[in-house]
Amino acid sequence: MLARIYRPARNAMQSGKARSRDWRLEFEPASARTIDPLMGWTSSSDMKGQVRLDFDSKEEAIAYAERHGIPFRLQEPQEPPMIIKAYADNFATNRKVSWTH
Repeated sequence: MLARIYRPARNAMQSGKARSRDWRLEFEPASARTIDPLMGWTSSSDMKGQVRLDFDSKEEAIAYAERHGIPFRLQEPQEPPMIIKAYADNFATNRKVSWTH
């Protein structure tokens, strides 16, 4: 069963970067989910889909997977570009965008 090691994205409701530096190991789903005909809930017989392990670094997650013989796929995070903005840019004479008000 293949595992995925990645760094989860931060919550869209938060502006800070707390708990966004942790790495996570999750197992890929082994089978498709089925729909219960009575209630309409989705279920799966795959119990490893509930396992989610958090690590402080990428190296710890890789070492854990190798120590337990778990095949894994490493997914490197994409860092957003740093855009430096200043409040004074709103009043610059060489603005590229015209005023809307």
